[in-house]
Amino acid sequence: MASPALPLVGLRARGAKVRSYVALTKPRIIELLLVTTLPTMFVARGGVPSVTLMVATLVGGALAAGGANAINMVVDRDIDKVMHRTRKRPLVTGEMTPRAALIFALALEVAAFAELWGLVNLLSAVLAVSATLFYVFVYTLWLKRTSSQNIVIGGAAGAVPVLVGWAAVTDSLGWAPVVLFAIIFIWTPPHFWALAIKYREDYEAAKVPMMPVVASFESVARQIILYTVVLVATSVLFSVVGHMGAVYLAAALVLGAVFLASAVQLRRQQTPKAAMRLFQYSISYLTLLFLAMAGDVLIRHH
Repeated sequence: MASPALPLVGLRARGAKVRSYVALTKPRIIELLLVTTLPTMFVARGGVPSVTLMVATLVGGALAAGGANAINMVVDRDIDKVMHRTRKRPLVTGEMTPRAALIFALALEVAAFAELWGLVNLLSAVLAVSATLFYVFVYTLWLKRTSSQNIVIGGAAGAVPVLVGWAAVTDSLGWAPVVLFAIIFIWTPPHFWALAIKYREDYEAAKVPMMPVVASFESVARQIILYTVVLVATSVLFSVVGHMGAVYLAAALVLGAVFLASAVQLRRQQTPKAAMRLFQYSISYLTLLFLAMAGDVLIRHH
């Protein structure tokens, strides 16, 4: 007679396997990408897009981003083994084989392309998969281990979801989505460098030349301030290019002022604690800025 514990053990094993597959996709990064995609669709529509279109675009975007993140984990498993922050990832712990992870990642990319092409449009499908190709080949395989500008250039992949969102609604691109792309592109270095300051020793041990590893704290802090100034200017520019109203402009100015004050504070204090405060605020900044876009559209077109 089979022990009642055996089915429970099997269930737990399957649960652990599912959690490993989910971990490969880096869900928290996907959340941030979707937070920028959805408001972009509201701006592109000048109102509320159809629920079907929103769901189809977000699902396709999540599949594409998840696949890209999984491939990144396959390529970077040697680095992840060295870094304390990433030592518990499934490919490091042995919960998942590189082959299984790569098959899973490629399946996600095929599903993303098919889903977006079938339910949204070809342009959004091409953009989503092109972001993956850029992230894998330009950032992960080329720049990450060779250049201190890795996250500056590689960050472009994370800015593509706004183009996907715009293309999903209009089946075209224009200056407004390009400026939205620029906002995220410029936001990425100060956001990521703040995190890299905290984990500087990790990156140094893994021989990844992130800016805080190869440059002084003072130099990195100055660059963060510079990027933040350009970011605030670009967010204000979008109010003109995107035909936004007072709600968005006020949010862009207030949120930007807090971001800049945090960046200046980082330069003054030069501590990992200040860097993490800036990192955490940078996530709130991007989320609230894009929510303000959607709110502005809804208020003006109600």
